[in-house]
Amino acid sequence: MKSNAAKPHGSRRIAVAALALFTLSCGDQPTAPSGAAAKPAPAAQAAAPAPPPAPAVPPILQQPIQPLDEAVLRAANNLFANAKVTAPPEKHALVIDPLVDGLTGVQSNATLSMEQKITNLARAAYPTFDVQPFTTATIAKAPVLLIGTFTTISAKAQTSGQREAYRICLALADLRTGKIVAKGIARAQLTGVDLTPLPYYADSPIVAPDKVTEGYVKSCQGTRVGDPVDPAYLDNIVASAVINDAIRAYDAKRYKEALDIYSGVFASGKGDQLRVYNGIYLVSLKLGRRDAATEAFGKIVDFGLASKRLSVKFLFAPGSTQFVSDPQVSGQYAMWLRQIATHTAKTSECLDIVGHTSASGSDAVNERISLQRAQYVKQRLDADAAALKTRTKAIGMGSQENLIGIGSDDAKDAIDRRVEFKVVDCG
Repeated sequence: MKSNAAKPHGSRRIAVAALALFTLSCGDQPTAPSGAAAKPAPAAQAAAPAPPPAPAVPPILQQPIQPLDEAVLRAANNLFANAKVTAPPEKHALVIDPLVDGLTGVQSNATLSMEQKITNLARAAYPTFDVQPFTTATIAKAPVLLIGTFTTISAKAQTSGQREAYRICLALADLRTGKIVAKGIARAQLTGVDLTPLPYYADSPIVAPDKVTEGYVKSCQGTRVGDPVDPAYLDNIVASAVINDAIRAYDAKRYKEALDIYSGVFASGKGDQLRVYNGIYLVSLKLGRRDAATEAFGKIVDFGLASKRLSVKFLFAPGSTQFVSDPQVSGQYAMWLRQIATHTAKTSECLDIVGHTSASGSDAVNERISLQRAQYVKQRLDADAAALKTRTKAIGMGSQENLIGIGSDDAKDAIDRRVEFKVVDCG
C-alpha cells in the first residue's frame, strides 16, 4: 500500500431532467367485402406506452478527453467565439480572476499555466478583447471578467469515486450587467498535469472555500449564459482583487507587504473571509510574530466553528498515527490543536473528528488508518481540554471523500489527507 502521508514539499503544506415523449398513431380500419355482412370492428387495443428515453448525456461528457493544453484551448475558443458582450466599444477590457480548483478553491501550477495559455490565446486570436491585470483599478472600469474552475471528475462526471479526467469550466461575466455572457467547457487527461499548489495555498493550514470562493465556483459551474453572477462573489470582487495582490506578495516572499494588504482588507470590512484569516496567520508566522500567529489561528478556528466545518491539513508519517517529523511541516500542529481545543471548549458545540486518506491503498486499510488518525487527534484535543471528552467522536472516512482523488501521495493531493472537525448536534 502506498503511504497516505504527505511527502514534504519544502516548507509547503498544505453535485437532467429527461424529456418523456411518445407518439400514438391509428391506421384505417379494413373495409368488408361487397355483399358480405359487415363484421364488427375488433375492440380497440390499448396502445402500449413507449419505453422511457435514455437519460440525456451531461454536456461535459460529450467532450473528448484531451491533453491539458488542447483541452484548455478548446474551452477558451468556445468561450471567446460565442461571447455576447453588449457594449459597443471595439475592444473590451478582459480581466482574469485566477482560476481555482472547483472543490477546494486552491490555485496550483496547473491553474496558473491555464491562465497564461488563455491570456496568450486572447491576445493572439481575439483582438476584440484587451487583457488587463486583475486589480481594483481595472475592476472599477467594469470589464468583462473571466473565471474558471479545474476539477477532477469520474466517468459519470461526479466529483467522487475513481477520477477519470479533469473538468475545465470557463465563464465570461460582463460586470456592466452582472450577467454571464459566455461559457466554455472541456475535459483534460489526468496525466501530465502539475497540481502542486502555489505557495500560499500549499502553506495554508485550513482547507475550505469561504462564501466568496463558493460564489466564484457557482458563477462558473452553476450558471448558463444570461444568468446573473453569484451576488456573494460579485459584491466582493474589489476585495478579491486586493486579496489576490496579497497572495501574490506572499508567493514572492514579500511578507511585510502581504501583511499590510491583508490588514487593509480586514479594516475595510470585507475581510471576514478564510483567505484573509489564513493570510494573516501565514505572514505573521513568516515574520516571526508567534503571538500574532497564534491569535490569527484562533480566529481561523472561530470562523470554522461558525461555518460548522473546519478542515485542517494534519499530515501523518507513512503507515502511522504520528504526525510527520519534519518541523517545517508539523512544527505548528501542537499550537493548532490547543487553539482548536480551547476555542471549541468555550462553546457548547460537539464535534465529529473525521479522518481522511488519499486514494492509494485498499479501502479497508484506508478506513482503518483514517479512524486511527482521527482517534489520535481526539486524544490530543481531550488532553488540551477535558470538557471535550464527551463532546467529540472520532470517525474514519478512508478515501471516500477525496477532494483531489489522484492518489499521488505528495503535495498535489495533500488536501485528501486531512482531518475535519464537523460541528454536530450534541443531542
